[in-house]
Amino acid sequence: MTRNWFITGGTPGGFGMAFAEAALEVGDRVVLTARRVEELAEWAQTFGDRVLVVPLDVTHPDQVQRAVRTAEEHFGGIDVLVNNAGRGWYGSIEGMAEGAVRTMFELNFFAVLSVTRAVLPGMRARGSGRIVNVSSVAGLQGVAGFGYYSATKFAIEAVTDVLRQEVAALGIGVMAVEPGAFRTRAYAGFADEPITETVTAYRDLLEQVRAGMIAEDGNQPGDPRRGARALIAALAQDPLPTRLVLGGAGFDAAVAALQERLAHVRAGEALSRGADFPTE
Repeated sequence: MTRNWFITGGTPGGFGMAFAEAALEVGDRVVLTARRVEELAEWAQTFGDRVLVVPLDVTHPDQVQRAVRTAEEHFGGIDVLVNNAGRGWYGSIEGMAEGAVRTMFELNFFAVLSVTRAVLPGMRARGSGRIVNVSSVAGLQGVAGFGYYSATKFAIEAVTDVLRQEVAALGIGVMAVEPGAFRTRAYAGFADEPITETVTAYRDLLEQVRAGMIAEDGNQPGDPRRGARALIAALAQDPLPTRLVLGGAGFDAAVAALQERLAHVRAGEALSRGADFPTE
């Protein structure tokens, strides 16, 4: 059966376009959203009427509602939602400007809620649907220098887990996708952005973070096309996986982080259990 996709964050060279192309490869139809739709015009023409490009800044709830209605009216409903739009930048927990922190949460977290809540009524009415929230390995293991980005992705993980429970009986499946380092345009801006850290104690750390990102750009092990095809394969599984880590290095980092966290929890078992009222 042909499925209708709604994918946010359709930047050329990014995961949004890779997800769209993977969906089109299997015969599905795609609504791909972007702030600068002119960048997608030539690409969209290749696929004819199976692709609809819609302008959308996901941080504007009114635009979200219009884009979702347009998609539903054009293709008759949304079967797969991929919340892909997002951005990450560096800064210390103490020193990152509050405005930058709030902007990152607006895009990476609150916009995901806005799009999801706009799409859910249609899915509930049909009794079916799939929601894919693009998180990050940083949502399973916080990264120094990317603390607030990690926080937005940890928040996505929590919302995804709870939403999965709430809509399971309604025929809707929910999955988190956690990419590691992939060869997308996400790294491209680091070379052009100066460090604006106001707390000098963290500048050396952030200089190292920035230099590492610049050096890795173009050398990331993850292939976006293969990652997108892995998502297609995961969506075909029954039951739907709760999460999908993308990339070998990301998989290793996620497993190591979860094992370490479990070890720390178990190490405090006696103190944890000792906090209960005594049993008779």
